[in-house]
Amino acid sequence: MVKLEEKLQHVIDERMDEFFDYLRLDSVSTQDRKIPETVQYVKQMLEKTGGEVQVLDDLGGNPVVYGYFPAGDKGNSEKTLLFYNHYDVQPEDPIDEWDSEPFVPTVREGILYCRGVADNKANLMVRLNAIEALLDSEEGLPCNVKFLIEGEEENGSPSLGAYLEKYADLFKSDACIWEFGGKDEEENYVIEAGIKGMAYFDLSVESADVDIHSSIGAVVDNAAWRLTQALASMRTADNQVLVEGFYDDITPPTDFEKEVVARKPFDAEKTQALYGLKHPLITKDLDWTPNEALAFYPTMTICGFISGYTGPGSKTVLPRAASAKLDCRIVPGQDPEKIHELIRAHLDKHGFEEVKLDLIKGQKAFRSDLTNGFVDVVVDSAQKAYGEQTEIVLSPNNAGTGPMYNFDKYLNLPVLSSGCGWANSRAHAPNESVRLKDFFEGSAHMAYLLQAFGK
Repeated sequence: MVKLEEKLQHVIDERMDEFFDYLRLDSVSTQDRKIPETVQYVKQMLEKTGGEVQVLDDLGGNPVVYGYFPAGDKGNSEKTLLFYNHYDVQPEDPIDEWDSEPFVPTVREGILYCRGVADNKANLMVRLNAIEALLDSEEGLPCNVKFLIEGEEENGSPSLGAYLEKYADLFKSDACIWEFGGKDEEENYVIEAGIKGMAYFDLSVESADVDIHSSIGAVVDNAAWRLTQALASMRTADNQVLVEGFYDDITPPTDFEKEVVARKPFDAEKTQALYGLKHPLITKDLDWTPNEALAFYPTMTICGFISGYTGPGSKTVLPRAASAKLDCRIVPGQDPEKIHELIRAHLDKHGFEEVKLDLIKGQKAFRSDLTNGFVDVVVDSAQKAYGEQTEIVLSPNNAGTGPMYNFDKYLNLPVLSSGCGWANSRAHAPNESVRLKDFFEGSAHMAYLLQAFGK
């Protein structure tokens, strides 16, 4: 009898060319690149694996791909697991920082490099690998499996809520595995039960009709200073957000969630080395730990700032306009629209009425109940796949953002993450990667998870 791991390795080897072709599709949603071609390719991959597929495109935005695999004759047809993935990827910029062509899959020393491989194409492939291996086994598929694969995650998933609302019966399931996950700096395998939300803003201000000679700065204010001062008014030097009411609506974590976070390992030195940090962690000045900050507290981050002359040499101008990008990673209880109102009121109160503030992306946070039995199924199957030498770390939520809240709103199910990334995957950055060893173990985790879930 062929062991499951051997079947998985065979499937992985057989489908690697197919996987590489998927990676070559530069499906950048923010630039409308290769979206129809990628949708068709995803459809073909699901059908090749044996699934029934529908492409949902009647509500605007990029299409949502639905896949369905029924439980085998020996499986549990009363249980359904939903996989959430996305086929769109981030732009490849800055291209000159890549060590190989961004959309050419390249293997070096057991590591596969390509834009989109970690976020999120490898995580779709490990699930298909697991399903194919199980379909080829004597027992067959242990439960029903559904897929929701969207194409706007990297653009804030603006259309997904409408699709989930209309097609809630189609996607109805007992639990969901999210699109990301992997190993941390300590090689622990991290499973996360939620995600932060986001309020993302454009800020801009004009101070004149034209750029002015900087000598006039003796009597004239300028847009760069106005926007700098407006931004500085919202956060202290020791990293506390000063916007009145900003922290008021936070849902306090449960005692069990606090215990889980307190048990999570965190190595400040390794984190600083991983990113080449030039300054201490900002939590040194706060009343909460780095793990508590990542899980339970919102942020306010300046993501970009543009004003005046930024070319080589000097040009002595007083800028007429300035703009900035600002994101707030929010936690359960907070609402993007409410954060918008609070920041607007803050700017007006402090004399920055002329600063324009536009909310361009908004998503609420979500956190699954850590006492739900599905948590044990995911954790135990991960331990089986990764071995006793690997610590399985449970986290209440990821510090990033995604449309998880809509899955709770329309499908009302527990959601946990599982993926094949690693601490140096560099999602959204040059030289994005997954390790081939993690790719195999991730496929094994999905197979063991399906077996356990079907019982």
